[in-house]
Amino acid sequence: MNAIPARLDHLVLATPDLAATVADFARRTGVTPAPGGAHVGLGTRNHLVSLGGARYLEIIGPDPEQPAPEGSRPFALERLTGPRTVTWAVAVRDLDRAVATARARGHDPGGIREMSRRRPDGTVLRWRLTDGAGHPSGLVPFLIDWGSSPHPAASGLPVTPLLALSASAPDPDELRPLLAAVDADLALTEGPAGLTFTVDTPRGPVTFA
Repeated sequence: MNAIPARLDHLVLATPDLAATVADFARRTGVTPAPGGAHVGLGTRNHLVSLGGARYLEIIGPDPEQPAPEGSRPFALERLTGPRTVTWAVAVRDLDRAVATARARGHDPGGIREMSRRRPDGTVLRWRLTDGAGHPSGLVPFLIDWGSSPHPAASGLPVTPLLALSASAPDPDELRPLLAAVDADLALTEGPAGLTFTVDTPRGPVTFA
């Protein structure tokens, strides 16, 4: 099994059809992802599953109840032809310091953005993150700081424990310094760019890419 990065906060499974992907996840695993909430102004909403501990899976797609945003939706959802694990996030406690450290090490993780969403129970979550994934492949994570907000994984989500996370890239040596700059211990092998993860479910291990 591939080692799971110690600071993994969440994986992002993006899809052009949120309802269909949530239904497919439920069919394959026997676990139905919980509604997370809408990202107002971005034209997206998500469903969530705990991956065990302080980490989770975010399934994100277009929100049919919102108008299309002026620009592109997050993760270039408009260009996706099907669900795909597009990137991941690592948790930090001081985002400003983490960004400064990464830049000093030669990697710019992007600017800092304030984000929020309202859960179905009315709780508003607020967090800060870097708006650059760090590399077009999505293999270099963005940074996220939940501040004083409750962490999504602590809100009674259905659970599919993460068993493995693997990644491949055409040139792993190109990405290793960028991963080190944000203290992301992701193991890389040579191959087509992509992330793959396996979860434990009532129906046995299930793998998503």
